[in-house]
Amino acid sequence: MISILKSAGIKGLEGYIVEVETDVQNGLPAFNIVGLAERTVKESKERIRSAIKNSNFPFPDRRITVNLAPADIKKEGSYFDLPIAVSLLKSLGIVKDFTDDFIFIGELALDGKVRGVNGILAIVSSIYEKGERKLVIPYANRREASVVKGMEIYPVKDLREVVDFLSGLKKIKKFENKNTVKKAFEYDFGFEDVKGLTLQKRALEIAASGGHNLLMIGPPGTGKTMLAKRFVTILPEMTDEESLETTKIYSIRGLLKDSQGIVKERPFRSPHHTISDVALIGGGQDSHPGEVSLAHNGVLFLDEFPEFSKNIIESLRQPLEDGYVTVSRAQNTFIYPSRFTLIAAMNPCRCGYYSDPNHICKCTPYDIQKYLSKISGPILDRIDIHIEVPRIDFLNETMEDNVESSNDIRKRVQNVANIQEDRYREVRNIRRNGHLSSKYLKVFCKLDSSSKLLLQTAIKHYSFSPRSITKIIKVARTIADMAGEENIKDEHISEAIQYRILDNKFFYNL
Repeated sequence: MISILKSAGIKGLEGYIVEVETDVQNGLPAFNIVGLAERTVKESKERIRSAIKNSNFPFPDRRITVNLAPADIKKEGSYFDLPIAVSLLKSLGIVKDFTDDFIFIGELALDGKVRGVNGILAIVSSIYEKGERKLVIPYANRREASVVKGMEIYPVKDLREVVDFLSGLKKIKKFENKNTVKKAFEYDFGFEDVKGLTLQKRALEIAASGGHNLLMIGPPGTGKTMLAKRFVTILPEMTDEESLETTKIYSIRGLLKDSQGIVKERPFRSPHHTISDVALIGGGQDSHPGEVSLAHNGVLFLDEFPEFSKNIIESLRQPLEDGYVTVSRAQNTFIYPSRFTLIAAMNPCRCGYYSDPNHICKCTPYDIQKYLSKISGPILDRIDIHIEVPRIDFLNETMEDNVESSNDIRKRVQNVANIQEDRYREVRNIRRNGHLSSKYLKVFCKLDSSSKLLLQTAIKHYSFSPRSITKIIKVARTIADMAGEENIKDEHISEAIQYRILDNKFFYNL
């Protein structure tokens, strides 16, 4: 007897429907799974056999053939354990006929328990768009799956419970998560901890308001890392769309907690400089998302920037420019979103004290040039704001009063973010000024004759590249938004230019 039911798998960030066809015939005992099943899927045979027996169901000593259709898509992961087991029991008549509008997903333990799987949210989002509405999934994935409104979620804990439910012997209540939206995360640290560095905090506020990448250069111990870690505390709240995108990525990597339905806290990723290309960009045997995708809609902090390998630094070009990364394998290509704000921090030389008036630099000009040359011109061009973080007189700065808190700054940032949300509502894939392409630069960032003249003068003096010029205009657009101005004025262009001239001091003037 042949039985057919539906399951689902995942490819990149997209789910797809899989038909599980099971045929049990007389003949020599065998258990074969076909349909481009990868090793993990083929290994499921032993899990399924043990789970069925340990759930007190008979396992047939006959010829079993399972086909996972469509056969032209590779099936990976442990999503198909539960549907194969249910389909097999249906072929044996143990599970009575039931409507075929259920989707079954889940990994089986040897004792019959149903274990959670990664990527449920991405799968559920995709199959919902295909018209599917009923889902039998592991109990551990219930909150994550319930983020998609309109799905009927039936969470199960073991194979016996599934069989009793389908046979009408037990009722499973549809899961409805009434608390899928998490409140904005509260931090126990903020910019109120930072004394002085007023200009640097201003630059960080601009970066947060417009989604601009930022590079900090300064000697050791000047507060670069402290500023970077507090940057996330002033970012605007995530929109529902951003939360869903980020949650999908974290779901695929298995980084969601059981109690967490959806991510509302903007990610802050800070990989060590010894990280590999695959870990940063993504890939590997299962083509998983890397750190640049885990930082999507959040912050990627790269401390000691020149200490990263040259390949790592150059691999940032695509995500910084396009907002996504392409991960290619022999037969598949996956595209993962990676629209993050890069915060990079570095010393001006290997010893750290080049340009520090309080210390003597031990590096030769050649050493300094070699150290800084790891940050290429194209990478610098893709970083909107460059600031120097000098050493401050700590004793004087600690006496400073009325230091703004992160909450105060965040309110202003949120207002500017709202302005941009309204402005770009009808524009696809653009939410912040920092995301603007050249196509829309002329539409949303018009300069009057006075501003153009000021910019042209700066271009002649500093020899800005075309990409640097667009960055200046985008930053000026954000500064104008912060000032409540509809049009970009001279003072906005002037301030934006100040964030691009550090190149001449450190990188092009050795």
